[in-house]
Amino acid sequence: MTESSLSKPEIEFPEGPAPAELEIVDLVEGDGAEALPTSKVNVHYLGVEYDSGEEFDSSWGRGESIDFPLRSLIQGWQVGIPGMKVGGRRKLVVPPAQAYGNAGGHPLSGKTLIFVIDLLGVS
Repeated sequence: MTESSLSKPEIEFPEGPAPAELEIVDLVEGDGAEALPTSKVNVHYLGVEYDSGEEFDSSWGRGESIDFPLRSLIQGWQVGIPGMKVGGRRKLVVPPAQAYGNAGGHPLSGKTLIFVIDLLGVS
């Protein structure tokens, strides 16, 4: 496992209405291996709600990165992480349809979410 040279990100409070489509913004370009749709990724990430700016999850808060097979994650990550390279930091603004749905049994249903993701490794 590699350690990120980047510290926990600060997310600026967004202005205007939440986007209807997934937004992908590279904050830092990586120069390592590229994540593929079939990759298992090792990431540090921070997630906040678009409307409130409230943090709902953070691997930094737990003090360790986490490994995920991309295909087991929300659609916004499945679409937004491939093409990212190790060492990079990417911001994803994920509408409800590509996160936890528009309504239903998840506390984040119906919410647009902002993630900042540091890609530490791929396998």
